[in-house]
Amino acid sequence: MKGIFRIIAFLEGVSYILLLFIAVPIKYSLGDSTYVKLLGMPHGILFVAYLLFAIIIKNNEKWNKTELFIVLICSILPFGTFYIDKKYLKI
Repeated sequence: MKGIFRIIAFLEGVSYILLLFIAVPIKYSLGDSTYVKLLGMPHGILFVAYLLFAIIIKNNEKWNKTELFIVLICSILPFGTFYIDKKYLKI
């Protein structure tokens, strides 16, 4: 379960970075929303999966409320999921 969460966290982080730093600037500078449409749905699915997996594996990892809060908040910070992988998910 932890391995699947690590993969989801990595993919969610990559999709967020691509969306935030590539797709959105292209949309607003060139007026082309193709990349936002292309990356938006997969990122949304990965974001929801990340949140659900974090809540599900909370007990397995013995996270307290503060640690769970940090794991959840890092899902909205650029590069946050990579920090979580290094700090909380290292196998």
